[in-house]
Amino acid sequence: MSEQYTVHPSYKISGTINVQGDKSISHRSLILLSISEGTAKITGLLESEDCLATLKIFRMLGVKIEKDSNNSYTVYGKGIHGLTGTNNNLDCGNSGTTMRLLAGLMSAQKFPSNLVGDNSLNKRPMERISKPLTMMGANISLSENKTAPIKINSIEKIKSIDYKMPIDSAQIKSSIILASLYADRKTKITENIPTRDHTENMINFLNGNITTSNNEIIIDPMSKLISKDIDIPGDISSAMFIIVACLISKKSEILIENVGLNDLRTGGIEILKLMGAEITVLNIKKYGPEKVGDIKVKSSNLKGIEIPKKYVASAIDEFPIIFIAAANASGKTLLKNAEELRYKESDRLESMSKGLTSCKINNNLFNDGIEIVGGEIAGAVVDSFGDHRVAMSFAIAGISAKNPITILNTESVSTSFPDFYSLAKLIGINIARENI
Repeated sequence: MSEQYTVHPSYKISGTINVQGDKSISHRSLILLSISEGTAKITGLLESEDCLATLKIFRMLGVKIEKDSNNSYTVYGKGIHGLTGTNNNLDCGNSGTTMRLLAGLMSAQKFPSNLVGDNSLNKRPMERISKPLTMMGANISLSENKTAPIKINSIEKIKSIDYKMPIDSAQIKSSIILASLYADRKTKITENIPTRDHTENMINFLNGNITTSNNEIIIDPMSKLISKDIDIPGDISSAMFIIVACLISKKSEILIENVGLNDLRTGGIEILKLMGAEITVLNIKKYGPEKVGDIKVKSSNLKGIEIPKKYVASAIDEFPIIFIAAANASGKTLLKNAEELRYKESDRLESMSKGLTSCKINNNLFNDGIEIVGGEIAGAVVDSFGDHRVAMSFAIAGISAKNPITILNTESVSTSFPDFYSLAKLIGINIARENI
């Protein structure tokens, strides 16, 4: 059964809210506590389809993970070498993070595994993962199209490598890091532009040894990681939808509490500030291995900008909703150096361009970016192409549209932001959901 949203023009957006736990940190909490020694509790785990796919896989690999009445999860770690093999496929669902990170971890195990995904995930490129892992000695094979399923055979020992990243991707980097925990000696990864460092932060939080300097990451292989409780902050990628909703509404103000503010995840906030957004960060504190704070937002008159290249990697997940901000801005907004958007759950450049055109917003598409001319958003029927961030972005666009916007195939929203619909209604968005 498919689902669709219809959003009518909405007016005042307000409230003090929390968004659900960070998806990236939720995945890494489950992965790293599963291979740590001891028992630890995860508070604030994002119970999205993507993260639950990761959880299910580790239970299949012999890890005991229990949920309590407070919605916290206790993970009984098995240690670095404690996972056990299974003859069943490891089903990653729609989650590219699950598949790519586990490809690294499973490549170092002494038993075979087979990573599979849904139709969307099985179209996403995986050679970018298999190449460095093969250099490390992994016995890994892909389909003829260089996509999943990913078949991994057991090996005796992973080798260390000195790897220069050809693509700025936290998933690729994290896959190599997880394999490197099992290597014969130190591994070095060199990035062009720093990408989100949740994996490095959490490994060091669990008594690992990763050092970073001048875009170089040195991973010391570990005999053991030590379990510690992890509190997961709110997901800044989810918060961005609420932020833009407030910015493009009239006489609106909202406070989003306890949001993760990792320095390599706040590019979207910086881009919006350059566009004239009134955004204030308050009450900054440490939350385990991560920085957390509250975000206060007020309605703003946005202007088009040329998005600086330095923010592209740290805002890569936020560009669909930034495009909606650009559609509401005066003048032109230009994004380049973002070809990676073509390899997400959908080709996000193409998907967003088509949706914007349906909403009568002029735009020009490039191989690595898009130019958007701000204007009046028209009512439309928009296909999300089964991409959760595209679906939520056009739901937010409906706030300032002249007439209602209907977004098709919105069931994918549950992969990352299960509470989106209820939270949208709570803050004043005129949104309806229908199963068809």
